[in-house]
Amino acid sequence: MKLSALTRHHLPGSARTPLTALDWALAQFCHSLQASDDERHRWLAALASHQLGRGHACLDTSGWPQRAAEQLAWSPEQLQALPSDLTDGLHSLPWTQGENSPLVLAGDKLYLRRAWQAEHTIRDNLQARLQQSVASPADLQDQLDHLFDSPSTEKDWQREACAHAAQHAVTLITGGPGTGKTTTVVKLLRLLQANASAPLRVVLTAPTGKAAARLSQTMVQARTRLPAGEAAALPEQALTLHRWLLSLERESSAGLPPDVVVVDEASMIDLEMMARLLQAVPLSARLILLGDKDQLASVEAGAVMAQLCQGSILSAHTISLVHSHRFDAGQGIGQWARAANAGDRQSLQQLWQQAPEACLSDESVVSRLSLADSADSATLAQLTSIWQPWLTQLDELQRSHTGCTDVQAQSLLHSFARVGVLCALREGRWGVNAFNRQLQQSLGFPDQPWFVGRPVMARRNDYSLGIMNGDLGMCLPRLVDGQLRWRVAFADAAGGVRWQVPGRLDDVDTVFAMTVHQSQGSEFEQVLLVLPERNAPILTRELIYTGMTRARQRLCVWSPTPLLLLQACERQVQRSGGLD
Repeated sequence: MKLSALTRHHLPGSARTPLTALDWALAQFCHSLQASDDERHRWLAALASHQLGRGHACLDTSGWPQRAAEQLAWSPEQLQALPSDLTDGLHSLPWTQGENSPLVLAGDKLYLRRAWQAEHTIRDNLQARLQQSVASPADLQDQLDHLFDSPSTEKDWQREACAHAAQHAVTLITGGPGTGKTTTVVKLLRLLQANASAPLRVVLTAPTGKAAARLSQTMVQARTRLPAGEAAALPEQALTLHRWLLSLERESSAGLPPDVVVVDEASMIDLEMMARLLQAVPLSARLILLGDKDQLASVEAGAVMAQLCQGSILSAHTISLVHSHRFDAGQGIGQWARAANAGDRQSLQQLWQQAPEACLSDESVVSRLSLADSADSATLAQLTSIWQPWLTQLDELQRSHTGCTDVQAQSLLHSFARVGVLCALREGRWGVNAFNRQLQQSLGFPDQPWFVGRPVMARRNDYSLGIMNGDLGMCLPRLVDGQLRWRVAFADAAGGVRWQVPGRLDDVDTVFAMTVHQSQGSEFEQVLLVLPERNAPILTRELIYTGMTRARQRLCVWSPTPLLLLQACERQVQRSGGLD
């Protein structure tokens, strides 16, 4: 769409702001529907589009102009470009009138209609679910006693979550890594099945392929520890949200509706996807949402889970699991994560000063780096050493000239994924792209697009190939019609391997290093968390906490400007929306 005379270049100071051509195209589209001579209207429409692009559900003008800098994250010079009486134009906006208006005004919040509709759908659907009655076991406490250990002096929040979900149509279970969210769900499913007259139809789903695979693995492991009768009641495979929703659309009303829907990693679900999910789950089904409210929100607009935990809709139906069985809150990774998540600058500074200066030191669970050289040869050599078991396994495979089997591919994928290099940024010398180039060279791989051993991550869903956004694969030699050919092995949620031709994968990233956002839903034995040397809006408490808690055994935080680590943990993500 070409922008006419009523575009950014004809609004004083507009070229000096972060607003994009797409933002102004939205304003021009609104103007084309109904002309307005008030320049504030076009500014407001463009700002609503701008905020949606930044992850906000709406443009929240409450407290303006004092809170404008906080809401927009603009510099004082950029803010000066805005009309001084901008918010006075809200109630005369011609593009918020009628049921099909492109914009919606709700108090001080200005939405694009699709974002407002998604919030409206979520709110109405959840309220409808809360009115549903569900059958609760008559001897619930006795059955819980059977599932859980004898009562202790401390409250068992896993038991509380299980009890709540057994008696209500909706339950939101939040907690950090290792707090037992999926363990609780396993016990809940056993409880529900024991009280059902027929096998329950259970759907397990998660936003990404990695998260779905981890949920599937949890269920498979749980089945091996149970008697045959109880094990048969647990589902084996989780699907990605996209795949499950697509199957519903394709199959229409075919098949019986589910009795229970479990959604893991719910913090990664954006506004519109959550609306689609809730519309797809029958009101008659129990809905269990699992996630960590303190992790990074979805890449797309909305912070649905965090706002639902904070707001009034599900406040009485939210159970927080607080005891981590993976991390000791008083030491190691747990202590660092707790300080970061609390924004405890003093404790974090003390931990930083006490930690050894080393890259993933064998002598300490948590180490730090403050090196100013992002291409430090000693650090790259240390990472190469940690990856040596994977490199040795890869070398043996190539020298055998026999082609890679499914079992070997699974082993190589697992061995590689023991280490995670997580960057806050994508670009710049401290970003993912630079670290991928450096690591590729340091690990001895050729400087070419495809090579044996190249680890890749899908950036979008490709239903024709059966590959979902976030799926991890590796280029390996495969015997095809008696000839060795390069193929990319992707682990699937069922524990198998899917092989793809490299040339068909047109939207994948090399992932010797990945962004913290890309790492969500993953776990690594060892993590190197890399922060840039300069401040950036993306450096927040949620990003630091998410990066730290991807590590299970060992963590190194690399901050060339240590002050930025402390400042980042004092800055929280605040996404505008109406669900809270």
